[in-house]
Amino acid sequence: MAVTDWAQVGVVAGDDGRARCGWCVGTDDYRAYHDDEWGRPVLDDVRLYEKICLEGFQSGLSWLTILRKREGFRRAFAGFDPEVVAGFGATDVERLLADAGIVRHRGKIEATIANAGATMEAQERHGSLAALVWSFEPDRAARPVPQVMGDLVSVTPESTALSKALKELGFRFVGPTTAHAAMQSLGVVNDHLAGCAVRDGCEADRAKVSPPAG
Repeated sequence: MAVTDWAQVGVVAGDDGRARCGWCVGTDDYRAYHDDEWGRPVLDDVRLYEKICLEGFQSGLSWLTILRKREGFRRAFAGFDPEVVAGFGATDVERLLADAGIVRHRGKIEATIANAGATMEAQERHGSLAALVWSFEPDRAARPVPQVMGDLVSVTPESTALSKALKELGFRFVGPTTAHAAMQSLGVVNDHLAGCAVRDGCEADRAKVSPPAG
């Protein structure tokens, strides 16, 4: 398929006959992530912190690279327990820079440590990181269902506002594009395309949760 046609790609039938968003076609890793995680609501602060940091690590790289290194990231960053990671120091940074199981980028490693402290600050100010992140959820009824890949945007007013709020708490590598990718991953928005076999399930999962109040 020509690159120029990518924006017009909608759902694509996989080997199992299920229609999925075109972006996940190609590898089992992407398909599993698409089916089981992307767009599913996350309210646990540890997983929220992890996903925000991994979206930051993904900047400039393939998301497939991050998925395949995720267990390595979890081992390196103490399961993304913010209380533990917030205590990491210079020795830990050097250890992480030598760890081939993760993306060895000093700025992103230091950002992950800073983000742990910022997560705890969010908990102090807002009750939880989840309460802050979900407060930027767009109006579900007013949000159009994307039909093709070209309907998916990388930045929204809500992701721009979330990015600003996170930065004010001390988060790093959380620009508006990264914030929007996190919102998609965390189920704050459901960007599965019309006709995707997973879209209705994600919407049903979202309907069952009550985002925490700050």
